[in-house]
Amino acid sequence: MLFSAVAFILLGLLIGFSLFWIISLIRKNNAVYYSSKVKNDALKESEHILKDARITAKSEVLKLKEAFEDECRNRRKELSKIEQRLESKEESLDKKLDALEGRYDSIEKKEKELIKTKEKLDAKELELQQKINLQIEELQRISEMSKDAAKKVLLEKLEYELKQEMGQMIRDSQERAKETAETEAHRIIISAIQRYASECTYERTTATIPISNDEMKGRIIGRDGRNIRALEAATGVNILIDDTPEAVVISCFDPVRKEIGRQVLERLISDGRIHPTRVEEVTKKIRKDVEKDIMDVGGQAALEVGIQGISPQIIKLIGRLKYRYSFSQNVLKHSLETAYFMGMIAAELGLDQQKARRIGLLHDIGKAVDHEVEGTHAAIGADILRKNNEDPIVINAVASHHDEVEPTSVYAILANACDALSASRPGARSETTELYLKRLEHLEAIANSYPGVESSYALQAGREIRVVVEPEKITDEKAQSLARDICLRVEKEVTYPGKIQVTVIRETRSVDYAK
Repeated sequence: MLFSAVAFILLGLLIGFSLFWIISLIRKNNAVYYSSKVKNDALKESEHILKDARITAKSEVLKLKEAFEDECRNRRKELSKIEQRLESKEESLDKKLDALEGRYDSIEKKEKELIKTKEKLDAKELELQQKINLQIEELQRISEMSKDAAKKVLLEKLEYELKQEMGQMIRDSQERAKETAETEAHRIIISAIQRYASECTYERTTATIPISNDEMKGRIIGRDGRNIRALEAATGVNILIDDTPEAVVISCFDPVRKEIGRQVLERLISDGRIHPTRVEEVTKKIRKDVEKDIMDVGGQAALEVGIQGISPQIIKLIGRLKYRYSFSQNVLKHSLETAYFMGMIAAELGLDQQKARRIGLLHDIGKAVDHEVEGTHAAIGADILRKNNEDPIVINAVASHHDEVEPTSVYAILANACDALSASRPGARSETTELYLKRLEHLEAIANSYPGVESSYALQAGREIRVVVEPEKITDEKAQSLARDICLRVEKEVTYPGKIQVTVIRETRSVDYAK
């Protein structure tokens, strides 16, 4: 019985151990199976991730390659443009060098001629000096005076006679002018005004745009400067943003581009949306509006002065003058004024008023493109009119209105005079108070520098000098000569618009008392 129980127990233990071993083996197989499955899934996932990474890397490489190729193309275009400009400059320099070589040969030839002329003059001067020495010796022998004393007496006599003759000649000239006033008036007026023609050199190249606050400057610049670069590229102007509060400055030598840039920036600031795409849209619209305005303004100007038959290209250039300034004077308004002046004076002179007004309106047409084309605005304007088949008289008047070429008609001299009239009229051009006061002081200093002058006064904003002289030292003849001497010195030393009248006052008072 005991043996049966022990056997039963051992059998149970054996069966239990067998079951435990079987279960352990099953679990071990399951674990191996699941670990193998997880490993295979992990390998598949890693291969999928690696494949995606390779695709993404290839895409990024392609994008970088395209960007690099675009940048290379842009650089090649820029280099091509620079190369073209350099070739153009090189051709221009070659032409100028050829011209200079030709001038050098001409100058060398003239220099030789001048040397020969100088030698002849030196010989004549030596001969003259010998004759003068003989006359001086003869004068000393006759008068029994020393050389210095005789020289002093002779010079004083010559000076007195010369001033007497000069005063008489001036009075005679004035009398003849009064007698022939009817026939000489036109020539004298045009000749007198012509002397005061002056070149216009100053140009306003900047515009200041007000902004509401300094935060707007950051929006104009944009992230990494992309907005301001887009603005400068689209408009062709330079935008200057500095520490100036609530202001942005636009700079450009082309007045039309400067106007387009100003309007674009004002539109973007008022709108508030500033980004490269918006910049391009606004610039395109503003440029179209400005070009239309240029054509309208040019046509209106031609209509105002009553001239016809002007080509569209010339009309466009006239309209561009609306944005061009010279000494703060608008060039389009100056051209219209010159046209009106020429029309009125042409009517007085019995000339063709239509042709005169046409010359007046077109005389500064070269200023519309003088920042793009080499040369003076008069030469550029004449070349433009020549290409558009204008009348040769009109072309010569435009080319010669600053004395750069010889005038061939009275219209050319009239254009010179009326150009100066419009530029020098009161209020036409700005002048600082400091320069104005210095000019007045200079005028009075010139008058006071002459002996016998008691006092002088610059009147009528510097357009007249009244000189009071001492009657004991200055005679009537000397007074006339003194006025002329002051005029010549003022013309030589002073820069001024219009003309300056010099009045010499000599007063003799005779006082007595009845007792």
